[in-house]
Amino acid sequence: MVHMSHPAGEKTHPLLRRRDGQHARVTAVELFFDLVYAFAVTQLSHKLLGHLDAQGVAETLVLWFAVWLGWQYTCWVTNWFDPETPAIRSLVFAVTLLGLVMAAALPGAFGERASLFAAAYVAIQVGRTAYIASRLPANHPLAPNYRRMLGWLGIAAVFWLAGAFVFPQWRMTLWLVAIACEYLSPMFGFPLPGLGRSSTRDWTIEGGHLAERCQAFVIVALGEALVSTGATLSDAQDWDGTLSLALLAAFLTTVAMWWLYFGTSSEDATRTIERSDDPGRIGAYFHYVHAILIAGIIVGAVGNDLVLAHPREAPPWAHAVTLIAGPVIYLLGSAIYKRVVYGHIPRSHLIGAILLLVVTGLAPMANMLSVAWMACIVLLALGLWEGRRLLRRRGEHWGGGDPTPS
Repeated sequence: MVHMSHPAGEKTHPLLRRRDGQHARVTAVELFFDLVYAFAVTQLSHKLLGHLDAQGVAETLVLWFAVWLGWQYTCWVTNWFDPETPAIRSLVFAVTLLGLVMAAALPGAFGERASLFAAAYVAIQVGRTAYIASRLPANHPLAPNYRRMLGWLGIAAVFWLAGAFVFPQWRMTLWLVAIACEYLSPMFGFPLPGLGRSSTRDWTIEGGHLAERCQAFVIVALGEALVSTGATLSDAQDWDGTLSLALLAAFLTTVAMWWLYFGTSSEDATRTIERSDDPGRIGAYFHYVHAILIAGIIVGAVGNDLVLAHPREAPPWAHAVTLIAGPVIYLLGSAIYKRVVYGHIPRSHLIGAILLLVVTGLAPMANMLSVAWMACIVLLALGLWEGRRLLRRRGEHWGGGDPTPS
């Protein structure tokens, strides 16, 4: 998303957040909005769990990008516009209702509910942006940007809606084009003939708020993983020692994911945005990277369910790949995230990815529980490694050294 700047502390429009140098807090209405996305994440993990083949993975990936883009664009609106005002609060409530419909339609989005899903999603993206554009005077600095954004979302809407009414084999192609329009156009400033384009240096954002919103979605995804683990455990017939070990592996894997994000880099992320000469570009990178990172959590939740359901069984290839894919995707997202925050990719993440690939090779000789524990141990070891590096960095910082890792 692209936003034009205005003088610090001055509200040039009654709907804008006041920029007075203070951290913009996340409001209750934004957290309420996130509840729908907790449901959407659950829907996606259940869809993937029931369709562990190439087509199921591709469909889930497309739907995940739609879920993420709907949340992301709304997040940028509440970063700039004040959700405590009745107009923006009403907008968030409307988007929340449409998001509930969209999430409910996710399992049938590539089937009988394609039109319902596409209509709800388009209403979110186009409706929200058109509403903001309609509330801005024609000469307001933000107006050209929202006209460009509306143009690109309108182009994407054509492909979303067309995809809902074509043969299923064409739906994937059209929806991928729609995703590309929404995901890539901000990188180029939403360029349109006659309207020009925007520079990321014009994207004034509140770094603490943006980082906190991304962190909230990570919590939503990790929470869904725990809920899914609890639900699978509740359905188990025999609560024996093997199931207990499977539960412990699933729980510690989730804890390790939490620690690799919140325990080692989340506070530094806010400072990175706030200190950047181009905070808009850094903020955009944050949102692009979190799409990968949270996808890893979703796949990891599916892997946890598989282990709890079949701990003693030799893993079919699809199950073994799913067990390892979640942590690998998560590490990939975490590595790029830390590249944005610190300027380099941690060696620990590269070594961890290699070790997880070794675990994949060992999977045919083990059962599901053993594979899960091997992946869990890798993530826990990385968490300890990164934790020690964090303490060392803080010690250097307190001693007057450079707080960023070498």
